[in-house]
Amino acid sequence: MKIYVMPSPVEKIKDDSRGIRGNIEPTLASDATHFSEDDYQLLKFHGTYQQDDRDLRVKRKQEGLDKAWSFMVRTKCPGGDITAERYLVLDRLADEVANGTMRITTRQGIQFHGVLMKSLRQCIASVNKAGITTWGACGDVVRNTLATSTPLRDAAHDDVQRLGKEISDTFLPHASSYQEIWVNGKKLESNAALEDEPIYGKHYLPRKFKIALAVPPQNDVDIYSNDLGFVCHAPNGKVEGYTILVGGGFGMTHGLLKTYPVLALPLFYVKREHALAAAIAIVQTQRDNGNRDDRKLSRLKYVIEQKGIEWFRAEVVSRLKAPTETVKPFQFTTVADRLGWHEQGDGKLFCGVWVSQGRIKDADKIRYRTGFRTIVQRIGCPVRLTANCNILFYNIEPSKRGEVDQILKEHDIPHSDGFTEARKTSHACVALPTCGLALAESERVFSSVMDGIDAILRELRLEKEPILIRMSGCPNGCPRPYNADIAFVGRGPKKYAVFLGGSIVGDRLVGLEHKSVEEKNLPKAVRPYLEEFAAKRKSGETFSAFWGRTHVTGPRPVPEQFHVELAERAAKLVGAKLEPVG
Repeated sequence: MKIYVMPSPVEKIKDDSRGIRGNIEPTLASDATHFSEDDYQLLKFHGTYQQDDRDLRVKRKQEGLDKAWSFMVRTKCPGGDITAERYLVLDRLADEVANGTMRITTRQGIQFHGVLMKSLRQCIASVNKAGITTWGACGDVVRNTLATSTPLRDAAHDDVQRLGKEISDTFLPHASSYQEIWVNGKKLESNAALEDEPIYGKHYLPRKFKIALAVPPQNDVDIYSNDLGFVCHAPNGKVEGYTILVGGGFGMTHGLLKTYPVLALPLFYVKREHALAAAIAIVQTQRDNGNRDDRKLSRLKYVIEQKGIEWFRAEVVSRLKAPTETVKPFQFTTVADRLGWHEQGDGKLFCGVWVSQGRIKDADKIRYRTGFRTIVQRIGCPVRLTANCNILFYNIEPSKRGEVDQILKEHDIPHSDGFTEARKTSHACVALPTCGLALAESERVFSSVMDGIDAILRELRLEKEPILIRMSGCPNGCPRPYNADIAFVGRGPKKYAVFLGGSIVGDRLVGLEHKSVEEKNLPKAVRPYLEEFAAKRKSGETFSAFWGRTHVTGPRPVPEQFHVELAERAAKLVGAKLEPVG
């Protein structure tokens, strides 16, 4: 293995951590309200992020108080698959240790928000007792493996779930620190040798690594945005192999013009029996070649951009020791989930339910949490979480369909049949008040923004048109805005850059159309594009196809479109003697 010089501070933290232990255990046992910066970096590997309530920052600072510290805890659920029993445990924990809500993530897991230091160990231990883990849900490892959530009982859909779990198990870190700290308390002897990490090595990966598996024609996992993607080929109803894509990723860093979003590129095709070995070879190639000097340039996309796809292919093939072929043709038609009722193919049904921004909670009117809990309790059905932050209840007997519908109705959970097609696929990230990177609101304002856009769509009779709209609170792009038809990316309080030109398939990057638009004017900003589409499209043409035919997409998203305003904002905050919140 290549020996690294490790100038990056995080690399040094990992090197000194004794198997990702650091001082996490002593801090948990103390009266501390939060962890040190070094341990904050290590906590990510354990599946939790240290946060604070940014709504309260200024007031607490003025009162001479510390930040309102809390933790986000993220589960690792390959393919988004959760049994009924496990789902009920997660639902219970939302009240016992969190803020009463569960957030479906864009990587098919569950996030708890508002977990306090005193409840952190209980939260993670309880998740593990239920047979789920948070280990490796964050950190410089392979994150939760996405696999198409549609529970059709055919060879392709069964195999991507199976392979997704194989990949997840293979890349689970070997260090015993997780069990020691959160589960069984069994300490490593001071003179004992640390566990070997056969895939990751002592320093793990240079940065996070994302893997997804898809079954055409549905790209519900947004495969082009992942470091590694598997496209299933199952001619004649039998899985023969996978086309592999590499190098996708949407993160950018403020002010660093060398960072930008990239779509994954085709690498090669492998037979099914070599798929897992291919994943290992690709991850290890990134391990040995990713940038460890600068974390902002450490993702796989930059290795491929700098050295080329041909070089990368040769490196992977030299490690794989298995035959590869040229990529096989495939075609996607949508990134959307299958909402509503569908047959599974085995006599049973599944029901896809749209969840507003993935937030499972009980509000004044819509009671997602109670409704979903009631379905799982009464029907006993498992669930699948989707990368679009929706939920699928499956393995339902046809005789139970009416009961499920009644439960949804009693809890005022909206039926997606009444939505515009744009609303069905729309999504926003969490952003404020908990995300430390957010520059603008996202989850808390996106529904009202979509209300305005929906009104325009209905006025123009475009309510049945599939148009992909996403909002991010900052340029890092967690909700995958950079391949949407229309994207809003936060620049500062109530200000957003507006991008257009992605696609409902997810295979095209957006371009900048408006550098800065106030939140209240976002529907107005997109109206001209929708009017043009309604007036000039060809028969049957989607918005994505229309844009590709009639427009040259603007500049690819780069941090330059954001960082000037950040500097101005920071200067103003310094002048006001307030703590920056960006």
